[in-house]
Amino acid sequence: MNRIEQVVERLAAFFNGIAMIAVVAMMTLTCLDVLLRLFRHPIPGAYEVVGMLGAIFISFSLARTSVDQGHIAVDFLVQRLSRRLRYAVEALNAGICALLFSVICRQCILFARDLKASGEVSMTLQMPVHPFVYGIAAGCAMLAIVLYVNCAVWSLKAINPVTARNPECT
Repeated sequence: MNRIEQVVERLAAFFNGIAMIAVVAMMTLTCLDVLLRLFRHPIPGAYEVVGMLGAIFISFSLARTSVDQGHIAVDFLVQRLSRRLRYAVEALNAGICALLFSVICRQCILFARDLKASGEVSMTLQMPVHPFVYGIAAGCAMLAIVLYVNCAVWSLKAINPVTARNPECT
């Protein structure tokens, strides 16, 4: 299982790298647009591009945030449970979330297909929208993979908490 976890962590880091590039592109484009507005030459479609890059940034950073356990968690009730039960709750939570993001991924793919078939484009730049929706689907798929692996890890810890590598449930 350790090898699978490492591969998933590397993939999540790769996706996070794409998210970082999207943030830098958003900041650069916004700064250039503001600067050029001073000279009465704004960048056409900057708002559209920043919005689309924002969607990529958010969806591609989800998996790494989950790997790093950076999401907000309220676990004051779970901390009172036995170690085995805490692991089981974590496994159940990860499994439910993985299923949810699998469904979101599927729906994004279906929506992107519809957008592509209808020829939907952005208003100002006339840029196709469907590649960005596919990007959101990819980010959700990566998060689902991370959550499935977490579900398996927590399940194994719930079955045999004595041999668990990490005795504390974080």
